[in-house]
Amino acid sequence: MAKTILVEREGRVAILTVNRPDKLNALNDQVRVDLLAALAAIETDDSVGAVVITGAGEKSFIAGADIGEFAGRTPFDQRHAMRSPRIFDIMSTFPKPVIAMINGFCLGGGCELALSCDFRIASDKARFGQPEIKLGIIPGGGGTQRLSRLVGVGQAMRLILSGDMIDAAEASRIGLVELVVPADELRAKTLELAGRIAGMSPLTLKIAKESVRASEKMSIEEGVTYERDLFCLCFSSADKEEGVKAFLEKRQPQWTGR
Repeated sequence: MAKTILVEREGRVAILTVNRPDKLNALNDQVRVDLLAALAAIETDDSVGAVVITGAGEKSFIAGADIGEFAGRTPFDQRHAMRSPRIFDIMSTFPKPVIAMINGFCLGGGCELALSCDFRIASDKARFGQPEIKLGIIPGGGGTQRLSRLVGVGQAMRLILSGDMIDAAEASRIGLVELVVPADELRAKTLELAGRIAGMSPLTLKIAKESVRASEKMSIEEGVTYERDLFCLCFSSADKEEGVKAFLEKRQPQWTGR
C-alpha cells in the first residue's frame, strides 16, 4: 500500500506531501492519522527548522475530506471521527513554522488545513473554496472560525454560504493567501523562503509564533503586554547573545536553540 504521507528533507526543511493523487489528495482517516504521526516525529527532531505541506501531483493540494467516508455515518460516528487530537488544531499550534504550498485545488478540509498553517504560498493555478454547504453540511475543521479571522466575516460568509470557488488572484486579494507565484516556480520559491526561516533561531521562532498566535485570543492591550514579556524572556537565551554578537561582528550567527 502506498504511503499516504511522503516525507522529504531539503536542508532544515521537512516537506510533507499528502499522497492520494487519484483522490485529489482528499483527507481520509488514514491521512489524518499518518499526518499526525509525521508531525509528532518532526516536533522532536532538532534538525528540522520548518515544515512545508503540499499535495501530490499537479491538480490538487487537498480537495477536501473524503466524502465517501460520510455515507451512513451517524452523529455519534462522526463525533468519534472528530475526536482529539485533530490535525487542524495540531497544525495551528505546532511549535515550528508550517507553510502550506498550495499547488491546485484547496477545498473544504484542504482549505481548513491550509488555514491552520502559519501562512500560505499558492500556485497561480490554485483554486480555493469551502463547498460544504452544497452537501448539506458546514465546515467542520475550523473553517467558520479561522477563515473569518483571516479574511473578515463578510468574505468568509460569502465563501461558506455560497460554496463558490475562487482563483489564486482573488484569494490573494482578500488575504486568504500571502503569496501567489507561477506554478513552475512554486516549489523553488516556497523552499527558498522556508529554508531562510528554518535558518533562524529555533527558540526565537517558537516564541515569535506564540506571540503572534496570542493576538487571535487577546485584546490589543493584553497582547502588547504578553509580547513585552516574551521579548524580555528572549534576553535570557544564549541565542539572543549570539545574535547580537554576530551582528556587531558582521558575521552569520550560529544558533544553538538555547
